[in-house]
Amino acid sequence: MSSKKVKSTDDASSSHGGGSGGESVIADHGRGRSTCGYCKSPSRSSISHGLSAETLTVSDYQALIDRGWRRSGCYLYKHEMDKTCCPPYTIRLKASDFVPSKEQQRVSRRLERFLDGKLDVQPSEGTEHKVATSEEKNKVEPLMDELSKIIDQAVQRCIQSGEFPAKMQIPKASVKKVFCAGKKKLAERTEQLLYTSNIAFLIAAAYKRVQTSDRGEINNAEENRLSPEIISEMLLTAMSKVEETPGIYIKVCKGHINFLSASKDRDVVPHDNISRGANSTGEGETVQENHRTRKLKLEMRLKRSSFDPEEHELYKRYQLRVHNDKPGHVVESSYRRFLVDSPLIYVKPSGDEKAPPCGFGSFHQQYRVDGRLIAVGVVDILPRCLSSVYLFWDPDYAFLSLGKYSAMQEINWVRENQVLCPTLQYYYLGYYIHSCSKMTYKAAYRPSELLCPLRFQWVPFEAARSLLDKKPYVILSDITDSQKQCSSLPHASETLAEPRTSEHEDMEQGETNDHFMGCSDDEDEDEDEDEDEDDDDDEEMESEDSHNESDPGSEDSDINNILIGLYGSQYRYKDLRQMMNPVGRKQLEPMLRSYRKVVDDELSERMVYEIR
Repeated sequence: MSSKKVKSTDDASSSHGGGSGGESVIADHGRGRSTCGYCKSPSRSSISHGLSAETLTVSDYQALIDRGWRRSGCYLYKHEMDKTCCPPYTIRLKASDFVPSKEQQRVSRRLERFLDGKLDVQPSEGTEHKVATSEEKNKVEPLMDELSKIIDQAVQRCIQSGEFPAKMQIPKASVKKVFCAGKKKLAERTEQLLYTSNIAFLIAAAYKRVQTSDRGEINNAEENRLSPEIISEMLLTAMSKVEETPGIYIKVCKGHINFLSASKDRDVVPHDNISRGANSTGEGETVQENHRTRKLKLEMRLKRSSFDPEEHELYKRYQLRVHNDKPGHVVESSYRRFLVDSPLIYVKPSGDEKAPPCGFGSFHQQYRVDGRLIAVGVVDILPRCLSSVYLFWDPDYAFLSLGKYSAMQEINWVRENQVLCPTLQYYYLGYYIHSCSKMTYKAAYRPSELLCPLRFQWVPFEAARSLLDKKPYVILSDITDSQKQCSSLPHASETLAEPRTSEHEDMEQGETNDHFMGCSDDEDEDEDEDEDEDDDDDEEMESEDSHNESDPGSEDSDINNILIGLYGSQYRYKDLRQMMNPVGRKQLEPMLRSYRKVVDDELSERMVYEIR
């Protein structure tokens, strides 16, 4: 009896949106074990099912990730959630519902300040930047010590001249470095502001204490006679008679004594190398105000996934410095396999099919500051979502929190492109593992949802949190089912009005409570206790000879319509089995049942199961 060949699956794929122009061809690797990168278990406690894809339509991959699959290059994997040590739940966010937290808003403002030149950063190693630490801010420079001595000499002059009471306890002057964030508070004009001292405020406080101890109280006139503003003017006059400090001129503003750089491009009229300040009535105020901080330019460019030497160099720096990888693990071949190679068939935007301007497929989003590549986000754009694959960034720009910033940019991208492609609504953040501290940031993008590992329904994260606190594997859909049951139960007053009449009713109530707590028979099975900013599941997998065992009583009809690729032709299994001997069928059929179970009935009949 002759077998029946099957034509290309273009038509089947195109009916699902974004899937026209090709077919999905995959090979099944079955169950595999590997060491866990999350709990660092020494045993091979991470258990997953693996597929490799020669080609994959975007609609088929959308269906797969909605069943808990992810990809690393051309390798697809899905964890056996009830058996693996660290069950990873697929997490997503509806972009239109996203509400940024205060911390996320601060990240955006920080980057804007950096671009405007207002962030406290210091250059290091050429063009690299870093945030000034508190230790650096408090570091005493020789010039600061010299300026402190000049102020102390000016204070002594004022005491000797009788301007300050001799019995005042005046502390030693302290000069501090001024960083960008504090400049506006300390001066009316912020050009080249280097150092400042608040000694005038300390002297004013000391004067007030002396007056109060002498008279018991002090009136406003006495208090204003030595206000911080007046004291700073007095010290400025006294300092003009002290030794010169080349390259520095002094101004006072609102009681602060400020030391500025006397750069060559400024028109400064010296008064013994000290120009009078903003509170002064003197004629030394001739500083030009036309200087403005140069703004940096941030560019974001979305391009099709391809090898870029500049991106690879950035990836190497990121992996070596942030994740402490060994140099042998960041070679070009491994980088290509992980982040460049993709089985997704690119779909061009067309007038007949609503799609974003870039189309559907795998892309790299580049972030550049003044032309310098500082981050790359690897993403898949699918019919219903943008799926984040990985992000790597320049370690010198860690202070910008580029992981959080890029996530918000990707969420905004979905929002903007939903107008052109109404089906494009979600942002997928990859996997979420509740016990892994490095993944908690994903739940901060609210309101997020987790995928139920059994029924593949989406459940609000906030509803699942309390149960995940208790156990790693939870059938999340039980939560929503129990909530529906609770909402349909009689009101509490009605329940009290009708006493129970049988033991059977007691048992039913107990079962309802168990469901509300997320308990089920499936969770009583033994559980073994299986990174990066996103999911790098590039561990070596140890394949097991046996596939997941299905019910021996399952009907052959379950696998009859699986699409098989063999020697360049395609067959439904019900036709191919007629060509096979009993031994071959006995070997293949358990694998097909396992495959059908993990990808679902519809996909097993649409994707090509390649036999090699």
